[in-house]
This record gives sequence, C-alpha cells and structure tokens, in this order.
Amino acid sequence: MNEFLEYLATIDDPDHRERVEDVLRWVLDTYPELSPRVAWNQPMFTDHGTFIIAFSTAKKHMAVAPEKAAIDRFQEEIDAAGHSSTKQLIRMSWDRPVDYALLGKLIEFNIEDKAGYDKFWR
Repeated sequence: MNEFLEYLATIDDPDHRERVEDVLRWVLDTYPELSPRVAWNQPMFTDHGTFIIAFSTAKKHMAVAPEKAAIDRFQEEIDAAGHSSTKQLIRMSWDRPVDYALLGKLIEFNIEDKAGYDKFWR
C-alpha cells in the first residue's frame, strides 16, 4: 500500500478515501502477482509491464478504468448492475457497495487477454 499513500492523502472525503483504500488493498490481496504503481495521477496495477486496471475519484463516483476491451466484454453486466460507463471507464457510485465481483471479472479478463501482450496499452 505504500505506493498509494501519497495518492490516498489527496482524497479529501474520508469515506471516499477509505473506500478507495479498501479497493486497492483488495486488489493487492486478491491478485498479488500484479504490480501496484501511481501513474497519470491514478493508482493502477500492471502485469508483466502491461496495464491491467486503474482507479480515480470524482465527486459522485469512483472511476474504474480497465481499458475499452474489458468494458466492451462486460458491458451488459455493467449496465445490469446499474453502473454508468464511457468507452474507457466505469463509474461506481459512492452511495452503493463496491462491485467486487465485477472488478474481479475485469481484472481476470485483462490478465488473461493480455498474457502475451508486450505493450503497456492495447
């Protein structure tokens, strides 16, 4: 978690900061093979040097950025769960529980889909 302490300190709302910290800790614990880092002012995780997922905050939501291919793959589940999304991110509202099941699917899809990939972005 040390990689993320400076980023977490920038989140003014203590509830939002705690939520983001919980999510980052969950990713670290669930996927210990991923490498944590902060880049482009976002906490993110990589696997063998390729991007897997990133997180950021906004007033009404935590943004989850797993790249377009993962969003496209799980768009129906994203919509069914009531999350809004763009081509590049999913908005998880602060007033709803974290959708860890969806996060796991996004991360596992990217790990598998990018297993032989040698660039950072798709």
